[in-house]
Amino acid sequence: MKKIISILVFATVLGAVAFAQKDEKKGNREQWREKVRAEQVAFITSELDLTEAEAQKFWPVYNEVQASRREAYKESHKAMKALEEAVQKGEDTEKHMDKYIAIKKKIQELENDSVNKYSKVLPKEKVAKLILGEERFRHQQIGKLGKGHQGGPQGGKFQGGRPGNGQFPPRTQDLNED
Repeated sequence: MKKIISILVFATVLGAVAFAQKDEKKGNREQWREKVRAEQVAFITSELDLTEAEAQKFWPVYNEVQASRREAYKESHKAMKALEEAVQKGEDTEKHMDKYIAIKKKIQELENDSVNKYSKVLPKEKVAKLILGEERFRHQQIGKLGKGHQGGPQGGKFQGGRPGNGQFPPRTQDLNED
């Protein structure tokens, strides 16, 4: 009887430790996301050089667009996982592919809509700077992960990709040359 109780206590403690570790990882991931979002806001702020009036109009629109993007990417991730599971199980993949493609189209529509929304509150030049700034920021973040930066959700363990410094690669030739 003592042996069974000892096993149950051990299993309960082990389960509590595993649950705590899972909860800690989730908290770390959310802290990392918030840190990256703050870095993104700072980066975009410096790239756009917004006036006070522009900033008051821009940031609510930007935050709305970002929330829509996050939701769409969550849907995309779920659809991709479902497609992957169907492939692994040898199931019919057509409906999963259709759903994934539909979500990708939705993401593209969101991107087009975001440019229209930004154009209502910012001059076209600043919308262009925003698009370029977001891309530069993305490259910068990928570069950090590629260098083994410890701030990422995987603890710097980035698999694949290319090392980078967050900058666009230099042009090797003029676009007007044939």
